[in-house]
Amino acid sequence: MTFNYPTADSEVVSLCAALIRIDTSNYGDPDGPGERRAAEKIMEWLDEVGLIGTYIESAPRRANVVIRIPGTDPRLPALLVHGHLDVVPADATAWQVPPFSGEVIDGYVWGRGAVDMKHMDAMMVALLREMTRSGTRPRRDLVFAWLADEELGGRYGAEYLVTEQPELFHGCTDAISEVGGFSIEVGGGTRLYLIDNAQRGLTWLRLTTNGRAGHAAMVHPNNAITELAGAISRIGLYEWPQQLTSTNLRFFEELCASYDLPFSDDHLDGIVHRLGSPARLVDTMLRHTANPTRFTAGYATNVVPECAAAVIDGRFLPGLEAEFLATLERLVGPRVHCEVIDREAALEVPFEGPLVEAMKDALRAEDPTARAVPWCLPAGTDNRIFARLGIRGYGFVPLRLPRTLDFSSMFHGIDERVPEDALVFGVNVLRRLLTSY
Repeated sequence: MTFNYPTADSEVVSLCAALIRIDTSNYGDPDGPGERRAAEKIMEWLDEVGLIGTYIESAPRRANVVIRIPGTDPRLPALLVHGHLDVVPADATAWQVPPFSGEVIDGYVWGRGAVDMKHMDAMMVALLREMTRSGTRPRRDLVFAWLADEELGGRYGAEYLVTEQPELFHGCTDAISEVGGFSIEVGGGTRLYLIDNAQRGLTWLRLTTNGRAGHAAMVHPNNAITELAGAISRIGLYEWPQQLTSTNLRFFEELCASYDLPFSDDHLDGIVHRLGSPARLVDTMLRHTANPTRFTAGYATNVVPECAAAVIDGRFLPGLEAEFLATLERLVGPRVHCEVIDREAALEVPFEGPLVEAMKDALRAEDPTARAVPWCLPAGTDNRIFARLGIRGYGFVPLRLPRTLDFSSMFHGIDERVPEDALVFGVNVLRRLLTSY
């Protein structure tokens, strides 16, 4: 078939590189760059093919773009396809390639956001432009949303829109976004494509202690720093046990089958280690975690301060929040005050139904070895916010990745990059899904 217009395959790499070159670092302060320039670029690309998106600033420079594409069958529920435009900051001195250069080198698009998640933002734009040029209409309404502020909780993005303009998502029952759909190679050359249907919940805690201030040359049995350091050490060194939630159980059943092993709890450690670089990611989905991330105390070397404070990033498996908090309370101890400063519920939706089957079919059409499996994302995404509207969210950004690429380490890491051919694979899978589902 000959096309007389640019296709998504031919545009997606350049669109991704162009978005990376726009610095949308989210520092959590009002003076940061925000998402405005990236959102304006999205609007410009849509306008070039005659599409008019809705541009929404929830605060100065904190920008979102939403557009609805009508389907041919208004009886079908709508599908939300969303991505975030903000990225975490990057220290350029640690990178091989400048993080906001968007350079294409040796078959990879480099830069902050290449995998989190301007690659999906670019796929969405590329497919919308192609569908418009070709006159292709989906079966159901598709709502595309490019969002602000996901990296710091979504206050200026998904949360703002869900609270202030929920009508934008009228009729949406399901959604796809990050983090999932990428491949890991397992036994016999089989590729498992991990579709995120569950996410661990979040509990951020502030720990504080109070003691007796005084000269550091004296004996201080009631030292606030010592007391707090003990609690932090107990939490940070605690080995959380592996636990098989319903999603984790199905994942490991599929993983054992790919290695021709009978499923057994005794195989978990051994089979995880066979995975190579994805092992760390898979091991994390089996556990709660609680990591100290900040510690504040003191104002002079020769003064024992009267107080000390620390912050803990806690993540808990679906259905096990009460158990997680009870263990943390025991680790903290009675002399340390514990305050919840942020909480997000865990998320788990069924790995079944028409959308899941359509995702499986689209993957197999482009990769006959593909085996789609459910998995629990260790972190959280904007899907948890759209769940407030009753929208079932799945992580599905399809990428066929080389076995040698340590993909999971690049989320918020250095030298972030995505293969060009993985982007092309992604738009081909998404084209099948969005035009046939």
